[in-house]
Amino acid sequence: QIQLVESGGGLVHPGGSLTLTCTASGSVRLIYSLAWYRQAPGKERELVAIISVGNTTNYEDAVKGRFTISRDNAKNMVSLQMNSLKPEDTAAYYCQAARWSEDKWIVYWGQGTQVTVSS
Repeated sequence: QIQLVESGGGLVHPGGSLTLTCTASGSVRLIYSLAWYRQAPGKERELVAIISVGNTTNYEDAVKGRFTISRDNAKNMVSLQMNSLKPEDTAAYYCQAARWSEDKWIVYWGQGTQVTVSS
């Protein structure tokens, strides 16, 4: 099992910055990738950024150049640095960990942290 705990959400003005942090515990050595998803009210959950075991990263087009995902394996932590925030970035942000087991992916989710961008 893998447990994920997010922190760092809050209220920020447009153009501001926030850093989200997700700390993993449990069978962390099995984790292949860590990712951030977000879900706005009335919308489906969407992938924001992902970082794999080789530190390969991918971003949703809407956040490229503004958000940066990073991974600290020593601390079992993944962070999402969010700059130049826009009102449309308002959502609940969720950390996800994925591991490969018996020919299938198993994913774990954190409880989520709210980010609100508003003047």
